[in-house]
Amino acid sequence: MAGRKRIASPAPGSSQVDPAVIAFLRDLDHPLKQEIEAVRQIILDVGPEIREGIKWNAPSFRTTEYFATVNLRATDCVQLIFHLGAKVKDNTTQGMQIADPAGLLKWLAKERCLVTVGGGREIPARRAALQGIVRDWIRYL
Repeated sequence: MAGRKRIASPAPGSSQVDPAVIAFLRDLDHPLKQEIEAVRQIILDVGPEIREGIKWNAPSFRTTEYFATVNLRATDCVQLIFHLGAKVKDNTTQGMQIADPAGLLKWLAKERCLVTVGGGREIPARRAALQGIVRDWIRYL
């Protein structure tokens, strides 16, 4: 993975950034560490209302509630679990309408899905698709 362009992290003083996530990623031993950091930045770039934290022993993202967690068990591509927090929401009985033109989603339940972002060059190529999924998803929170 030598020679890859380093992705800038959010400024440590930013209200979006959690020092626990910075420390977690600094110490993370994972073959896709740089890709995970790139996906983190893509999600945080969606808007200032998105914050990060460590939940379920992995970097996670929230607005008022946590909605996405990095799946660290995946070692060949970056994956995220999107969810509606710990409690099922009333609006999930009607199903969620999430645009997925790039085919990144695999539904696990009405309110939970696996998002496969990929690795390497796939990540910047899928930036807009991932950000669209995040925007659609947080409308349900």
